[in-house]
Amino acid sequence: MTAATIINGKLISEEIREGIALEVQQLSKQGVRPGLAVVLVGDDPASHVYVRNKEKACHDLGFYSEVHRLPADSSQDEVLALVDKLNKQSSIHGILVQLPLPGHIQEKAVIDAIAVEKDVDGFHPVNVGNLVIGDDSLLPCTPAGVIELIKRTGVEISGKHAVVIGRSNIVGKPVSLLLQRENATVTMCHSRTSNMREIAKQADILVVAIGRANMIDASYVKPGAVVIDVGMNRLENGKLAGDVDFASVKAISGPITPVPGGVGPMTITMLMKNTLLAAKRLSGIE
Repeated sequence: MTAATIINGKLISEEIREGIALEVQQLSKQGVRPGLAVVLVGDDPASHVYVRNKEKACHDLGFYSEVHRLPADSSQDEVLALVDKLNKQSSIHGILVQLPLPGHIQEKAVIDAIAVEKDVDGFHPVNVGNLVIGDDSLLPCTPAGVIELIKRTGVEISGKHAVVIGRSNIVGKPVSLLLQRENATVTMCHSRTSNMREIAKQADILVVAIGRANMIDASYVKPGAVVIDVGMNRLENGKLAGDVDFASVKAISGPITPVPGGVGPMTITMLMKNTLLAAKRLSGIE
């Protein structure tokens, strides 16, 4: 058995960003500069890292960027007032509220308040609904990145059996819908699935997003299957690990994503792609 192909998310992400940067240059000739506003409430350390990365990506690609850092004790009304202001601001084409929010603020109320056409996270109920029925919408970033990674392996998704482990609104559900859109036959597994190993082993494409470090080992994987690991878990020794036991699985799998360096870099790149698309639409260019 030859060694599995490692899917280099960093490299693929850089290729996509080069295309985005070229489009930004073209748009600037028409007087349009894509603008992204990020709202960060409180001091969750991981969120601060993510927001810094998003800020840097905007800078690197020539986007206009605003970061609104609000104290943890900000009221829900204050957050909603800021979202309303950004909805009306013509220099902003994409609005992202970094989750999780402090406990006293309802995430749903804040997400629902974002203008649908500026919802670059793809979480607004209207965008989610459009995703479900197959209409055009801004797609959730991580699931869109997963599909892009699978396509870049050269594997044909159509007609394949894809198994998604995890049913979150952020990854599991939307990625299963996008796989169906690509004409895969999709099975979803989750914490209550009684025969998960047997089901996973039938997958031509296995997408894992359950938030448990190294849970999926080689016994879950059909030889030669594409394995996409969305997990991002910090171990006690401080290292990052995915939901897939990379060392054991790569011995039998087909193309596989590492953690870090697989799905992670794609998420922010797809966010930039969504912001570019929103800018074009709001400016009447597309």
